[in-house]
Amino acid sequence: MQIIVANHIKNTIPQKESSKEYLKFVEEHFRSADKSLAGSLMAEPMTMKFDGPRNMKNYITEMTNIASRFWTLGMKVDDTFLVQFILNSLLLEYGPFQINYNTIKDKWHVSKLSNMLTQDESKLKKQVSHSIKLMGQGAGKGLIVKVNKIKKKKPPAKVLHDAYKALKVDGCCLCKSKRTTLSERLPKM
Repeated sequence: MQIIVANHIKNTIPQKESSKEYLKFVEEHFRSADKSLAGSLMAEPMTMKFDGPRNMKNYITEMTNIASRFWTLGMKVDDTFLVQFILNSLLLEYGPFQINYNTIKDKWHVSKLSNMLTQDESKLKKQVSHSIKLMGQGAGKGLIVKVNKIKKKKPPAKVLHDAYKALKVDGCCLCKSKRTTLSERLPKM
């Protein structure tokens, strides 16, 4: 039995009289590795999100494989939990599909969810509209979106001056004095 075990592991396991004792020691020695594997395995589906370029069938198969790895570690993942987990990791385009699933009374298995989502994926791919944004590259600034800016022209100063002169005010609106008028305070042109 020791012939099959890798050399770097062989050195950590002491010699035992029987193979039963040897296997018991190996099981106890590597049990903590299962716990750390379960911890890292828990983080994997939490961070996984469905992205558009990947195939929906492959994504669901990958999530099912992770659930089966939990089962081998002694952690049972319920089918309805996995279905809900997959639905929550979908893109916003699948929002109507999620609402439809929530309104239905029966619960689906992963295989039925996979079939339904694959159909919905093909329908969404047919409805995709294409849009293009004009991009330009500035000198050393990277890509810049070009936007047409409309500049408002200011009226000439003489027009403003004449407009203020046309106002008939009893006094200055700035200092409230009856002796000066606004037109007298304006600069001469």
